[in-house]
Amino acid sequence: MQTIDDLQVAGQRVFVRADLNVPLDGETITDDGRIRAAVPTITRLADEGAKVIVASHLGRPKGAPEPKYSLAPVARRLGELLGRPVAFATDTVGESAAATVASLGEGQVALLENLRFNPGETSKDDAERGTFADQLAALADAYVGDGFGAVHRKHASVYDLPARLPHAAGGLIDTEVGVLRQLTDDVSRPYAVVLGGAKVSDKLGVIAHLLQRADRILIGGGMAYTFLKAQGHEVGDSLLQEDQIPAVQGYLEQAEERGVEFVLPVDVVATKEFPDLSTKAPVEASVVSADAIPAGLMGLDIGPETRKLYAAKLADAATVFWNGPMGVFEHPDLAEGTRAVAQALVDSSAFSVVGGGDSAAAVRILGFDEAAFGHISTGGGASLEYLEGKTLPGLAALED
Repeated sequence: MQTIDDLQVAGQRVFVRADLNVPLDGETITDDGRIRAAVPTITRLADEGAKVIVASHLGRPKGAPEPKYSLAPVARRLGELLGRPVAFATDTVGESAAATVASLGEGQVALLENLRFNPGETSKDDAERGTFADQLAALADAYVGDGFGAVHRKHASVYDLPARLPHAAGGLIDTEVGVLRQLTDDVSRPYAVVLGGAKVSDKLGVIAHLLQRADRILIGGGMAYTFLKAQGHEVGDSLLQEDQIPAVQGYLEQAEERGVEFVLPVDVVATKEFPDLSTKAPVEASVVSADAIPAGLMGLDIGPETRKLYAAKLADAATVFWNGPMGVFEHPDLAEGTRAVAQALVDSSAFSVVGGGDSAAAVRILGFDEAAFGHISTGGGASLEYLEGKTLPGLAALED
């Protein structure tokens, strides 16, 4: 895979496919981690005299402009972080984009409007995607793929556009792939994996893959209750995917056969109702045994004994991959399980990888220093698919 070192960028219009898909509360960015991660590559290109055209998606618009998904707030924040003006095009390949790009001088930066405002970006039709890629290619002389959070998508700006221009991987993608190789090719052991999040169905593929590599797997979040049910325990009103129980039972059997330690919660923090995350009003919660959650209660975080257990299981690890929170970390009364896992990684000497998505957001929201972790990924879904052994279209396009 070529890197920026292999491109001559001075005086060239360089299209940077970044991942600036950040959470917004109105026009307020609530977590700018992905923008900050994009800054080094953009800065380097600008400093080397490129005319930098940055593009990204935000949210899930349906192929047409939606004001709530505009990248205008991102352009403002990107300019602040870069310490230089960022021109903003109010479309992707129309008059504003053409004029904005034409006005760029060497070392200057522009951001196009949300790529998903054009139906060609996400189309399943090769010709429609290709037409949009042609229009984007007309704006640039070279392409740098740096949006790791989107490389598992077969989208025009990720998959089709690199074939139309001289292309290379940006620094962020180069770093992300290097880290993931440390989790697959030459792992230091013991290798512990912490998986959380809501649905076990979202993690089945990666569990199957990790059963062949990990030494122990710790389960938390909503997905834990399907595992507990598969062991015959009562889970009350907790999140449950009944249809996944046979698959989960199979994985538990495989883990035992392979000698992989599977660790499940021994206690949970439970409530009668799901909390109001908009007000974060205090909740009435109780700690109950994980093997007998009473009817009428739902588990929403791992309990204090489980926190101690998980910290102990991570203490001697040499490598840790963590993807998914242990509970509803957005609410202060239900964040202690996620906080405990993060603290265990900080306290450990392991090479720790936080696998993007909600896990990365939790680290920042809970006030941890990002530098205390080995690596915080910008792409949760992309990380999981890489670890499943899937081909990621965006990476394949950069290797061609």
